[in-house]
Amino acid sequence: MDISTTRVGPALVIAVKESRIDAAVAIEFKETVRAAAEEAGNPVILDLSRVTFLDSSGLGAVVAVMKLLGSGRPLELAGLTPAVAKVFRLTRMDSVFTIHAQAPGGAPALPAAPTGDGTLRAAG
Repeated sequence: MDISTTRVGPALVIAVKESRIDAAVAIEFKETVRAAAEEAGNPVILDLSRVTFLDSSGLGAVVAVMKLLGSGRPLELAGLTPAVAKVFRLTRMDSVFTIHAQAPGGAPALPAAPTGDGTLRAAG
């Protein structure tokens, strides 16, 4: 799982550099982010601007990271692509997480582009 970490003010920003968080990588994602979150920083902001697909296992892994951090160290999300934002909205998890349009100092999420079959995918 390819991620990077940066400090922006008091926050720790963890940028996911993969396009998918699904059942195939959910455990690795959780462990990689958990290890990265051992760095100082509060809140922890998970930059998902490169993630174009998130399934229920991926959503579960994000929630697991939030629980691992505990209530004293909030997990916030940033840069959700349209497809990923839809997962959070449909599951009402958008009411659980603070969601930023983009990570501090980061690029906005990839825009949606039509696929030709009436659905959208992240451009890029």
